[in-house]
Amino acid sequence: MSATTRTKRRAEAVPAARDHEEANVFLARIGELQRAVLIEQTALAETIAKAKEAMGNAVAALNAEADRLTRGLQLWAEANRHALTDGGKRKSVSLAAGTISWRLAPPAVRVAQAVDVLQYLLERGMEEFLRRKVEIDKAAMLSMPERAAEIPGVTIASAGEEFVIEATGAREVAP
Repeated sequence: MSATTRTKRRAEAVPAARDHEEANVFLARIGELQRAVLIEQTALAETIAKAKEAMGNAVAALNAEADRLTRGLQLWAEANRHALTDGGKRKSVSLAAGTISWRLAPPAVRVAQAVDVLQYLLERGMEEFLRRKVEIDKAAMLSMPERAAEIPGVTIASAGEEFVIEATGAREVAP
């Protein structure tokens, strides 16, 4: 078979409602199925929540012990840092079970009162500390579609049509 040969898919065998009454029956059944799915999803969510809670309690106890041991190791290492690092010549120490080390955290900028800092920078012309972001406002284009459509490269497309079912789930079929 060549690469350009196309094969047709068989049409899906789906029973269509024959009349208004059968359409109502289909709609009622869809509502029942949607509720059944919701019940299953809720049960799953509850099971997951219980498992997370149980795991969270177990992990919290393990983390508490690890934190206590870490703090104890840090106290010992700080008290013996000069000897462990050969007077500050090394930044890490190898032990049989692993390595301990001291590292400088990377620098970080913390801004308190961002509005005040921004105003200060603007008043003093310190543009090197400002970043301006320009982006297309699609919401504005949707609010003025005729004008936006005049812009080369912009198309206002239809969202298309959707088939919507709002099932109430009542199994009773009105005559």
